Amino acid sequence: MGRRIASQVHHQVSRLMRGNFIQNEPKWYQPVLNFPPLPLPAKAPPMRTSYDQRMKPQSGRQAKLRRPKNRPMPIHYIEDDIRRQFYADHPFEAFRPATLIEKGDIQLHEVSGETWSRLRQRGRNPQPEDAIQFAVNLHQTHHIPLSQAYAQAIAQFRSLRSEHHISTTFAVMEAEELGAVFVHGEIEHAFEKEKRALSTWEKLADVDEGSLAARKRWKMIAERHVGQTDWSRGVQYVKMWQAGNRVDYSPALTKPIDYDDEMDMEEDEDYEEEENGNEQYDDEGVASRSSYDVEEEDINESEEEDYEEEGAEEGDEEGNDLLTVEELEDLLEQQILGDDLEDGEGEIEWEGGEEEGEWDGDGEDEGEWEGDEFEEETEAVPAPDAEGSEFFDFTKK
Repeated sequence: MGRRIASQVHHQVSRLMRGNFIQNEPKWYQPVLNFPPLPLPAKAPPMRTSYDQRMKPQSGRQAKLRRPKNRPMPIHYIEDDIRRQFYADHPFEAFRPATLIEKGDIQLHEVSGETWSRLRQRGRNPQPEDAIQFAVNLHQTHHIPLSQAYAQAIAQFRSLRSEHHISTTFAVMEAEELGAVFVHGEIEHAFEKEKRALSTWEKLADVDEGSLAARKRWKMIAERHVGQTDWSRGVQYVKMWQAGNRVDYSPALTKPIDYDDEMDMEEDEDYEEEENGNEQYDDEGVASRSSYDVEEEDINESEEEDYEEEGAEEGDEEGNDLLTVEELEDLLEQQILGDDLEDGEGEIEWEGGEEEGEWDGDGEDEGEWEGDEFEEETEAVPAPDAEGSEFFDFTKK
C-alpha cells in the first residue's frame, strides 16, 4: 500500500473494508467520518534554478524597465446616459434657449429625495435637466428600475410641456383680441442685425469676383446663368427633329457693314481691297465676308435698277396725264383766288358788305352774322384730281 497522508487514511480504510481486507471496523473510523480532517494548504512552488531561467543581457547599463500604466479608472455617471437618451428622443429641446447664470453660482434648495415623487413639484414649465434629475431620483431614491424611471419621467415632462404650450397659445390669442401689441425683443433685434450684416457679404463677393477677374485671365468662379432658367424638356429640338430640320451649331455669318453714300473715293477703294483680302477662311472655317454675299448684293442691285427702269418707262407713258405737286398747288390757288392774285388783290368782299353778310341755307334755316365777329372764314372749293373726280379742300379766305 502506498504512502498516504493523515487526511486520506479514512478513505483508504473504507476501500479496504469494501474489499473484505479488514473484517472488523476500527473504533476511530466512525468519528473521523463525522468530523473529517481539514485539507492541507497548497504547497509553494519550488524555486527555479538559474539554469532554466532567462538569461539577462550582459551590457553595462541596466535593462530598461517597463513603466506601469497609471491610468485613472473611467468615470461614469447615470445622468450622462439618461441625458444622451433624452436628447436622442427630443432633439429640438437642444434649440430651446436656457439661462445658466443663476444655477452656476447659486444652489437652489429645490425638492429632492423621497419627497420628490412628481415632476410638477419643481414647476409647471420643466426644463430638460429637471426631467433628467427626476429620473435619477426615482432610480436611486425610490429604487425603481432605470428604464421604468426614465419612461415615467419623460411621460410627466411631455404632459407638462403640452399644458404649458396650450395655455400660452390661448393667452396670446386673448391678448391680441384685446388689442395687445407684441414688439420684438432683444433676440429678434439681434437676428435682424445679423441679417443686415450677412447681406453685405453679397456685395463683397461681387467686388472680390471683379478684382479676381481683373487680376488674372482665368478664374475658377462659375458665371451666373443668363437667359432662360426653366428647362424646356427639349420640345423645340424634338419638333425640329420630327420635321427633318438639321440643327446647325456652327457660328452664324455676320452681315457686311453698311457705309454711307457720302464716303470719299479713297475710303471706298480701301474698303473694297480689305473685303477682297478677307474672303479667305480663318482657322475656324468661317469667312468674314463670303463671295456668296457679294454675288447676292450684286443681284439685288441689278434687280433694283431693272425695277427703276420699268417704273420710269411706265411713268413716261402715264406722266402726261398726272400733275406734279407744284402744278397742283398752282392750279388750286388759281381756282380759289381767281384773278385777284393777278391784279394784286388778296381779299374777297362779301355781297352783304364789309360789316354784314347774308346767306341762304339749303333748308328752311336762315341767319345773319356780322363780319367783325368772324375774321376768318372757310369755304369748300371743288377741284379736279388726276382721274377727273372732285374733292373738297378747305382753305382760308
